[in-house]
Amino acid sequence: MDEFLLEKLQKGGYTLYVRHGDATVGADQPDFSYDDCSTQRNLSEKGRRQAERYGNAIRRLNIPFATPVFTSPFCRAKESAMLAFGAENTHIDPFWSNVYQLNTPLSPYEQSVILTRLSSFLEQPPAEGANQFIIAHSFPRDVAFGAIPSMGTIVVKPHGKNHGFSVASHFTLEELEEFVKA
Repeated sequence: MDEFLLEKLQKGGYTLYVRHGDATVGADQPDFSYDDCSTQRNLSEKGRRQAERYGNAIRRLNIPFATPVFTSPFCRAKESAMLAFGAENTHIDPFWSNVYQLNTPLSPYEQSVILTRLSSFLEQPPAEGANQFIIAHSFPRDVAFGAIPSMGTIVVKPHGKNHGFSVASHFTLEELEEFVKA
């Protein structure tokens, strides 16, 4: 992250796709339930601290965020979003669980449907003067944004409906925090 990007983010107009915090507790069961966190891999204490640190850095850097912040229905993503942005600002959107599904065996058609819908969402500009945040999952290598570290961020510049988007930047939680210290 650099001064130029920070100035742009402070003015709004971007979508920030964020991977959930460190999730090393438990495992995703074959018959997991979104309503039962014991059937899923969940945030560790480190992951909870990462999410809190992320939200604190966004606020300290005066980066405005649109509400709601969208999140996957997986407990690790929901908890990350709520710790970073507050439960009252978080909206669970089942679509974002499809990113998780990209890590499972899918037909080329199924993968294409998910990626097309992802593109349709990412090309939509956020509310004026704000940035849209999404907290969800990493991607498989060579698919969409590829692997993303815990609380890592991909910064997307939407170009409007049917006009696509471009990746403006990416940063880790540690890079974000270094900028707070600068």
